[in-house]
Amino acid sequence: MASTAPRTGSVNRNTTETKIAIAVNLDGTGAYDVHTGIGFLDHMVEQFSRHSLIDVTMHVDGDLHVDQHHTTEDSAIALGQAISDALGDKAGIGRYGAAYSPMDETLSRVALDISGRPYLVWKAKFTQEKLGEWDTELIEHWFHSVAQSAGITLHMELLHGTNNHHICESLYKGFARAMRQAVERDPRKGSAIPSTKGQLGG
Repeated sequence: MASTAPRTGSVNRNTTETKIAIAVNLDGTGAYDVHTGIGFLDHMVEQFSRHSLIDVTMHVDGDLHVDQHHTTEDSAIALGQAISDALGDKAGIGRYGAAYSPMDETLSRVALDISGRPYLVWKAKFTQEKLGEWDTELIEHWFHSVAQSAGITLHMELLHGTNNHHICESLYKGFARAMRQAVERDPRKGSAIPSTKGQLGG
């Protein structure tokens, strides 16, 4: 019989570049408390939390006087690690998720597999250098870092769209909806690992 206990994970990551405290609850309601020092990144992580129903607490003190790279990368690494911690052996999860995410003129497609084999296929681009104060070149890197640390095979594609804000938000919401499907427990699977190998990854 599958466990019904909430699946939670947390990470405290302290380096000379960033100090990070992150906690997640995969069986949450989409509650969030996010402070990274980068306003648009906060907004996107909040969208991820709300639409995945994964509760996220994320507090980051990074070296923004240098640039935004370390804060973006390290927060994504820690979030992925916290999700991996909460998933445990991944028993009973849906494992796969996919979503089309429309936002006005924009449409994105996201498909993922919590496989333990990290990989990112990225087919999206931005036509401006910043959203708010956030460098748009870091958006792909954020998803790459989450996929690597959480062990996710992640395919993200912008099908069409022109507004850079809409493009970014569509991708994050699509990722959230796909993650919601993938992490949810399937009662028909019970405590079985969703793989004929008996394990995920490796």
